[in-house]
Amino acid sequence: MVERSVSPSPATKSLNWRAVIAAGMIAGIVATGVQIVLWGLFLDDALPWNLYRDARFTAAMLMGPEVLPPPSTLDWTVMAVATSIPFMLSIAHSLVLACLISRLGMMLSLTMGLIYGLGIYVVNMYGVTFIFAWCSEVRDWITVATHAVFGLSLAGTYKMLVR
Repeated sequence: MVERSVSPSPATKSLNWRAVIAAGMIAGIVATGVQIVLWGLFLDDALPWNLYRDARFTAAMLMGPEVLPPPSTLDWTVMAVATSIPFMLSIAHSLVLACLISRLGMMLSLTMGLIYGLGIYVVNMYGVTFIFAWCSEVRDWITVATHAVFGLSLAGTYKMLVR
């Protein structure tokens, strides 16, 4: 029997996997923090209700639409599920972006990160909503800004961690 070995592609060969995971988690935390601050600054009575609402929107992707009905109150199971989904997606997004920017300089990486974050917004708010229609309720400028910050912080954090 002949044994075959598969060598990694050049894009994944040069990746720092710890940096990929850390950048995804850090960017997710930064983007969430920015979103909460923007809600507090620009929307009346947004906190904590928008946080609970968005947590239910996210958790419903796995738990089903029965977690959607009001009241939008704190539910620890919903919060745990709603936190795990974006963290897993953030790490996956980090892997994709790291492959795209691994050989770029910082400024070009940040530009790519911004475009990537805005692209994620389009996919999330206009693609994912075909399956999870309730997510269309969060299409607003704060969500656009949050996705842009996510992409920027994802690219910047990855590049800083691999130096």
